[in-house]
Amino acid sequence: MQSESTSIGTWRQRTVLVVLVLAIGFAVFVVLSNYRPMLPRSVDLFARVSVALVLLVAALLAHRSTSLRAYWPLLFAFFIACLVISLDLYTSYWMLNTIRADFNTSAGDALMKAKTGVLIVGTILLLTRASGASMGSIYVQKGNLREGLMIGLIAFGAAAVASVPLARFMFGGNNLNLARILPWIPWLLIFVLANAANEELLFRGLFLRKLEPFFGPWTSNILIAILFTLYHSGVRYTPDLLMFLASLPPLALAWGHIMRKTDSLWGSILFHAGMDLPIILGLWSNTH
Repeated sequence: MQSESTSIGTWRQRTVLVVLVLAIGFAVFVVLSNYRPMLPRSVDLFARVSVALVLLVAALLAHRSTSLRAYWPLLFAFFIACLVISLDLYTSYWMLNTIRADFNTSAGDALMKAKTGVLIVGTILLLTRASGASMGSIYVQKGNLREGLMIGLIAFGAAAVASVPLARFMFGGNNLNLARILPWIPWLLIFVLANAANEELLFRGLFLRKLEPFFGPWTSNILIAILFTLYHSGVRYTPDLLMFLASLPPLALAWGHIMRKTDSLWGSILFHAGMDLPIILGLWSNTH
């Protein structure tokens, strides 16, 4: 009877923790999204500061408590996520208002995305170090580099070959031909690699190892895939949002599996970057 009671208690605790992870993740990645924030501008900044402070205080209190210390890395990861997407949103406003660059060009788009990548990646690395954790805790390490690069480059190459048909089919690509695409290539590579690096680190790098002690590798990967999909629920670059969202969970699960399998994020970054190619081709074909 004691064993059964313990098992039920553990199941209940895991269920409560799943709900909390999804609720906090929804608040951080959807309500306070850096792409499609849901709150009015008049209260958005106050909400971001409040949520970030609550997460930071909760993380520090957990770190000081013997019974709650296991939760501190997860709470601190959510604090980092809230901080970096908020910094990205508000520095984007600043850049648009102060830098006289044409963000309606491929170069301008790539510049903005590179800024986002440097800000998000740099802040995550800095705060991870400040917390006393290693770079390996967020998969920024060599790992099985050969296998990661092989998987990533093959996936990137396959996605590149299929990028024009996919851009036309899923993202409204228009008048895509070699003469038009060729000048975009340097900016396209900067954009997709920067975006893939910041999203892989922000989701799988930051959270996979933090969730695994509570849920194991598979459930952790599923939870991150759910949050990753919700994060993209407000995108406007596809005429078929439901089909696009349906494609994200299997891709997110694959990227998480590759990250764990190779013990690094390089393969998942390349794979992710390849899958972003048709999105950007479709978007730029209608805007540039």
